[in-house]
Amino acid sequence: MRAETLAIHAGYEPEETTKAVAVPIYQTVAYTFDSADHGAALFNLEADGYRYSRIANPTVDVLEKRLAALEGGVAAIALASGQAALHYAMSNVADCGGNIVSVPQLYGTTHTLFTHILSKQGITVRFAASDQASDIEALIDSETRAVFCESIGNPAGNICDIEALAESAHRHGVPLIVDNTVATPILLQPIAHGADIVIHSLTKFLGGHGTTMGGAIIDSGRFPWKDNAKRFPQFNEPDASYHGMVYADRFGPRAYIERCRSVYQRNTGAILPAMSAFMLMQGIETVALRMERHVDNALKVAQYLESDPRVAWVNHAGLPSSPYHELARKYLNGRASSLFTFGVVGGVETGKQFYDALNLITRLVNIGDAKSLACHPASTTHRQMSAENQARAGVKPEMIRLSIGIEHIDDIIADLDQALTAAAGQHRLPIAAE
Repeated sequence: MRAETLAIHAGYEPEETTKAVAVPIYQTVAYTFDSADHGAALFNLEADGYRYSRIANPTVDVLEKRLAALEGGVAAIALASGQAALHYAMSNVADCGGNIVSVPQLYGTTHTLFTHILSKQGITVRFAASDQASDIEALIDSETRAVFCESIGNPAGNICDIEALAESAHRHGVPLIVDNTVATPILLQPIAHGADIVIHSLTKFLGGHGTTMGGAIIDSGRFPWKDNAKRFPQFNEPDASYHGMVYADRFGPRAYIERCRSVYQRNTGAILPAMSAFMLMQGIETVALRMERHVDNALKVAQYLESDPRVAWVNHAGLPSSPYHELARKYLNGRASSLFTFGVVGGVETGKQFYDALNLITRLVNIGDAKSLACHPASTTHRQMSAENQARAGVKPEMIRLSIGIEHIDDIIADLDQALTAAAGQHRLPIAAE
């Protein structure tokens, strides 16, 4: 089945008790055992089923199966937020120590996690000079545990060459982990291009309505953990907390995701509530349709801004002027994301006046909503980063980030026009011709 169909049907058949067509919300903490032996089998990971909603829940299970189907993976785990998913994904692969090699263009909180949190857990993150595979590969050594990138950088808008990054990582026996939040599996499936693990903030485009937090990790099932036993002992040596079970032996291609659930979700509890899973699935059912409008609207906005003399620059991969235009054609079938950035003539102060003058477009730090959204990254999402690190991440002081929604395009452009007029009027900048 194609993505549009999977988004509606994958992971669920009407359950036998009620024949409910909509996925039921299993608002329960615990589940009964048939016997002592049945309970023991569940806790020993010897039998499928549910025992406690901190570990698994039937509503969340449908969401996980749907996400795995959309991304082409063998299994998924849904979590409380995208940051929880990122933290678990990195810890699961590097909790025995070592380093992660990352592209520099990252979401601000991701950079903070990598720089200030993982380092206290004994995990070093090395930031490459660029998102080029050659710069990434130059930093991989015997202690590297993974390569990380965002398929489309937030807010930089760069598009990573996933095939090249995967080849570099695999040459050294490490997995490629890709945050695919901005692209969604509707525009891009990283696993099809060689990625091993995919991460999502479900809060964004997949949920799509700015109502529900959530995150997910999807396991391709393709990385050979047993072939790299020295580098990844956690998958190949007995786990004392499970009576000596070896994940790679017990679960085979699902070793990564099952260890993530058993070690991290079970013991640290960043669970996704059943109601949140239900809400997120409502968004996922329409994500393919929404992405069509998001992408179409964003390109028209980018073209409008690029032609306006009040605008200094526009960074949108759908424009031929973008250095990522060819990668957008290769990986996104030319359908560049609705998340992009631009700068107003006059610099930071003029940009702030433009930002403050927006009426329809909402000023906040979320992305991927049905509504059009705007953000000034240097003062919000990337505020904790130094000016040097902001520049490496692709964040300019005057940058405005837009997440174009699904409103009528004329209304979106009209709001941008009046805000530009407000800013230009105060600074006597040239006004675009009617």
